[in-house]
Amino acid sequence: MADRALTADAPALRELAAVPWRELAGERTLARRARLWKWWTVAQTVPFLVAAAALLALNPLAAPVAALALVHAWVIPELYAQRGANVARPRPRARGLGAGEEVAQGLLGDLLDHEPRELRRRTGLALERGRLGVWLVGEAGALLVPPGGSTVHCFCVRATDSELPPSDRVAHLLLALRTDERGFATVANHAFAGAPWRLRRRLHERARPALDEARRQSAPRSRLRVLARSR
Repeated sequence: MADRALTADAPALRELAAVPWRELAGERTLARRARLWKWWTVAQTVPFLVAAAALLALNPLAAPVAALALVHAWVIPELYAQRGANVARPRPRARGLGAGEEVAQGLLGDLLDHEPRELRRRTGLALERGRLGVWLVGEAGALLVPPGGSTVHCFCVRATDSELPPSDRVAHLLLALRTDERGFATVANHAFAGAPWRLRRRLHERARPALDEARRQSAPRSRLRVLARSR
């Protein structure tokens, strides 16, 4: 509540009033969420790994059952990553968008600089640099890569009007993000936090270059220099 009081003079999303129980998102809260996701996943996968090792140690003939336990240990993190990737999945196209979508694309293009505009055209995700990191905004959610690029957060959120053209939905979310970044991360439902490589495998092939670019822009300068020298 103290954090919200400190931002009382700043523009805030009206939707914050609907979730008064949520702590205002910030660097510390996001880092805590990432740790919780990590340990929750570990807590669910380690028992299967231990069970597989125990079965093989007790009786090698139990190898098929041990294999099933290993499959469970592998599937659980993948399901979580898929849940995160779904926020960047484009929604099914409705018929009759036509001119409305063309106008919406033009308006969205006016909100973006040249490089983010081109990236959005290729990947469907609009890149936006914020105080919390680099965002990738889609039709039904957003990805956030904090500074360092070692973690990615996935948020499920969408415009209230389901009849809007796809580009209009992206523009609405982008404007909300620019109005109140911390409020945006608070209102949106946190769908996943984890390693970018795990999420990247579950993303649609078209969206992967956007995540790569967000990670590149979030990487420490020292790492960028090393990458430049290696080339």
